[in-house]
Amino acid sequence: MIQNLVLVVFRFIRDRVAGAADSAETPRRPSPQTSPPGGAQGVPRPAERHGPSSVSWAVPWASSRWVVPGTPPEEGVQEASGIDARATSTGSSRCGGAAALLRAPPRWGVPGHPTEEAHFSRLYPGSRSFGHDPKFMAIEMSMWFTAVVGLAILVYVYIRTFFPYFYVDLTNILRTLKLSFKLAKYRRCKPFYSIVDCFLDAVRRHPTKIFIHFEGRSYSYEEMDRQSNKAARALQAEARLKEGDTVALFLPNEPAYVWIWLGLTKLGCPAALLNFNIRSKSLLHCFSCCGAKVLVVCPELLDAVEEVLPTLREQGIRVFLLSDSCSVEGITPLSEKIAEASDKPMPPELRANIRYRSTALYIYTSGTTGLPKAAVVTHERVWVASFVQAACGSTSEDIFYINLPLYHSAGFLIGIVGGIERGLTLVLRRKFSASQFWDDCRKYNVTVMQYIGETLRYLCNSPKKENEKNHKVRIAIGNGVRSDVWTEFLNRFGDIKVRELYAATEGNIGFINYTSKIGAVGRVNLLNKFFLPYTLIKFDIEKEEPVRNSEGLCIEAKTGETGLLVGKITRRSPFVGYAGNKQQTEKKRLYNVMEKGDLYFNTGDLLMFDHENFVYFQDRVGDTFRWKGENVATSEVADILTVANCILEANVYGVKVEGHEGRIGMAAITLREGETFDSADIYKQVVSYLPAYARPRFLRIQPSLELTGTFKMKKVKLVEEGFSPALIKDPLYFLDPDQKTYVPLTEEIYSAIASGKIKL
Repeated sequence: MIQNLVLVVFRFIRDRVAGAADSAETPRRPSPQTSPPGGAQGVPRPAERHGPSSVSWAVPWASSRWVVPGTPPEEGVQEASGIDARATSTGSSRCGGAAALLRAPPRWGVPGHPTEEAHFSRLYPGSRSFGHDPKFMAIEMSMWFTAVVGLAILVYVYIRTFFPYFYVDLTNILRTLKLSFKLAKYRRCKPFYSIVDCFLDAVRRHPTKIFIHFEGRSYSYEEMDRQSNKAARALQAEARLKEGDTVALFLPNEPAYVWIWLGLTKLGCPAALLNFNIRSKSLLHCFSCCGAKVLVVCPELLDAVEEVLPTLREQGIRVFLLSDSCSVEGITPLSEKIAEASDKPMPPELRANIRYRSTALYIYTSGTTGLPKAAVVTHERVWVASFVQAACGSTSEDIFYINLPLYHSAGFLIGIVGGIERGLTLVLRRKFSASQFWDDCRKYNVTVMQYIGETLRYLCNSPKKENEKNHKVRIAIGNGVRSDVWTEFLNRFGDIKVRELYAATEGNIGFINYTSKIGAVGRVNLLNKFFLPYTLIKFDIEKEEPVRNSEGLCIEAKTGETGLLVGKITRRSPFVGYAGNKQQTEKKRLYNVMEKGDLYFNTGDLLMFDHENFVYFQDRVGDTFRWKGENVATSEVADILTVANCILEANVYGVKVEGHEGRIGMAAITLREGETFDSADIYKQVVSYLPAYARPRFLRIQPSLELTGTFKMKKVKLVEEGFSPALIKDPLYFLDPDQKTYVPLTEEIYSAIASGKIKL
């Protein structure tokens, strides 16, 4: 293949040069009716060889003989050895003299042979050397230009053949370098240049540009700025906030979420973004771990707050409601105070002590149940997350669609904060709706969308319509989509560049699949590894721990082999940990990985790097699984289950369900001595204390739970066996939300789940 390619390029160069030579006018070329320069009579080639019309005079520097009367043959005849006379003796030849020179140049300058200048002067006294003739210099330049172009084409085709991702890799590296320099610049700024400063610059650049579309109303950058000033002044006056005080936001997706957060940032106050699905014990825990003394809540979530209000008051936590009035004692209405406050700019001195390593946010590990962990997000991490949009190709001209919850790092950091960094327009929805998704995209001319695997599956499962490809969406940013759903999504909805991500809110390593390679969550390149050093290490699934060698060090996984992803903890890639939870922070640290004394962040995820340097997510390990786009902590679900009177022990794990992303919750349980299975009590327990995505949908009653040698519960075999009643002899139960209890799992129910008739 390459040989054929070289031959094609060579022929292209040859023909290009020949064409240049033929098109050049050569005034010294004699015509059939004239004599050669110097009065000598040229001898034409025999016309019989080519026909009467093909008579031409051979050019002396090209190929043939000029016989000059009165000169010895060895001096009067210059032979261009190796040159086909037929190529230059006919006017119809594609290759002229210059082409002949390419094939076999005369041996001027060789000892015993005349020089070029001497030979030319002897043949044409009084003439200039052709080597200095501008027309021949033009031909030579054309030859070189054509050769360079041909070589460039050859290199291009070679790279595209053997290095198909070279150009996208190069583009990503240049983009990463640009963003790295920008982050370094912000770090050095004094005072520190935070994301709120970026927002204020956007307000100055385009005050009337739409910042957020929400439920039929539009909010400009200037309007959001003024509203955030009002919120900041109201909270400063009512809650006596000062720089460094933490405020918890218990709100759904709405513009107030954004302007209150902006107001808090202008005051230098970190915000704790609470998952609005949590209740009771989990809700109280969120305050204790982040140290928040102020809670801002909306009317829709007031009932959840009232459940824990006595405890909140005991702890001195003040609650503010986004409403004009409130009849509940101990809760202060805030909307009227915000409306009456001044919208003048907040003095930057209020946040003068903020640095890039200062805490900006507390984001609770996505859906972790029972007792959420508050990941500490610094201002530096806010900037890094905001660059994801830029890394995926988003610009200030784009319109970005957010339907993920804002308590989630994807919705808030990549969506809201990334939109501020880009200076673009956002379309915000309260929650995802498959039926209205594309209508919204067409209505607002959306060009960039967010997703998690489940949302793309919902879109693919929606009824087909004729105008499905009638939209302007060009980029989709998200994570967790299966390969089959990815393929179907592209086939149904058009050529959308899917940018699949891998990252964790608290982690120090992440990947972006900037090539749109279906199934991959990212791509390995040297620059990524330089800024965020990481490795894959061998992992023992049975023992749930890394494999170590005789020296006590971890063993690096080979290419194509599944391994545990760990990121080296350095100053450039830190792991801050969880607020108020040293134990969980320490569990994420891994010591003596590649050498004695080093320290790595344990992602808890199994990945694989293939031979093309693509990264593939394989599975989660340890005490978590993922369902409905949320992470679920198995140990904390087990704690809730064992509160039920009849349950002695619970081993919680996730199992795969055909046609669904992630794993759904299941628990193997043992009953207390003398107790029978009380489905109603268990149902009441899980519904009261666990959000819907964390509730175990399947229960398996066992006589005893299997333990490892270190007394850990075995889960691998349970996960492999799944929940099929045909394979499992133990009693199985299914959480039926319609009957509001756990019912026996029959073959009919199993088949209905497998076929999709029962929605999970």
